[in-house]
Amino acid sequence: MSSTAAVNLHNPAVFQAGIPHEVFAEMRATPGLTWSPEHDGTRGFWSVTRYDDLVTVSRDMSTYSSGVGHIQIYDIDEDALEARASMIDMDPPVHTRLRRIISSAFTPRHVKKYKGAIQARVGACLDELEAAGGGNWVDVVAKPIPIGVICDLMGVPEQDHNYLIGLTDHLVAGTGAEPLEPTAYGNTTELRLLPFNSPAAWAMSQYATELADVRRAAPEDDLITKLIEAEIDGERLATEEFANFFRLMIFAGNETTRSSMAHLALYLEQFPDAFAAAQLDRSLIPALTDEVIRYSSAILYFRRTVTAPTELSGTALDVGDKVVMWYCSANFDEAYFPDPYAFRADRPTAPPHAAFGGGGAHFCLGASLARLEIAELISDVLNRDLSFASIGQPEFVESNFVNGIEHLEVTL
Repeated sequence: MSSTAAVNLHNPAVFQAGIPHEVFAEMRATPGLTWSPEHDGTRGFWSVTRYDDLVTVSRDMSTYSSGVGHIQIYDIDEDALEARASMIDMDPPVHTRLRRIISSAFTPRHVKKYKGAIQARVGACLDELEAAGGGNWVDVVAKPIPIGVICDLMGVPEQDHNYLIGLTDHLVAGTGAEPLEPTAYGNTTELRLLPFNSPAAWAMSQYATELADVRRAAPEDDLITKLIEAEIDGERLATEEFANFFRLMIFAGNETTRSSMAHLALYLEQFPDAFAAAQLDRSLIPALTDEVIRYSSAILYFRRTVTAPTELSGTALDVGDKVVMWYCSANFDEAYFPDPYAFRADRPTAPPHAAFGGGGAHFCLGASLARLEIAELISDVLNRDLSFASIGQPEFVESNFVNGIEHLEVTL
């Protein structure tokens, strides 16, 4: 049992105004999985749009693999798989061993230690916004906070934060429709061998390698030092393995939280009652934080590849089939989230939303950190009683992978 998608989900333009909710609602209501045919040389794929099915795929890593094929919709060559692989592209037990190196830094108890530093960064950004009477919320608030926090953890010098923001922007640009300049940053590697097909991936690898050399000469109490000193099966990470790890940490620790923070400004304007409720009852902030994360669904999807014949939701799947988990659809599944398009400060946190994944080994490592950053931003906005006299039209990032906003002008 299956159907064919009514729109071309290969095309980033489908997401140019945000999540196409009507498209995904129709797919959820149609029995079986939905097929997106081959497009522009990229093989077709099955869409997983319902919460139950997404959880099944997320937790069955032997049938639905991250290490076989690729984690994004487009296809890449076999030699590129190895060159581009980071922890997120691997299955257990390799994924588990790599994750264990840094997992202690992201436990809820450990993350609480960062609260003061996060509050300082949030406060500085909102001070700047208030002093100017407004501005581009993305540049002034959403971008600097998460990159600052993850760079502090990694051990990246403050003066390099803006450079890494630019690189992550250029990484996301690789998921859009426009071709990128292959030689940007002095890159000489074929784009097909680079994550996101972006020369920024090469530049970030170069930066990571240079910073690792500095830490080898002068170790510090940071994740860079921890990574270069860690041993997996008696061996330390090779240069490219370390660079891939670094790039994943910077991208995942920055881009996703940034996107949710960017959308927060829209929600402050669109759903004032939810924030007014939290203003009166601060115990609602944790649930409101999760509602921001659910509603924004910063990462739209991840793909898995079928490794054995199976059936999902009545649809037969063959070895090698591409299965795409649309988090932005599962997060609005009516069966789990009553009145899903309502933005509620008191929405129950069980069942959990799927923005951090559907469980299993690949559940988002930085979930506790992202929650803390967004909660502190909400708290400070409420403390200052900030509101907008006007808010412009959001300029969305051109991508079918990241639900990001590039520009959003606000006036206080």
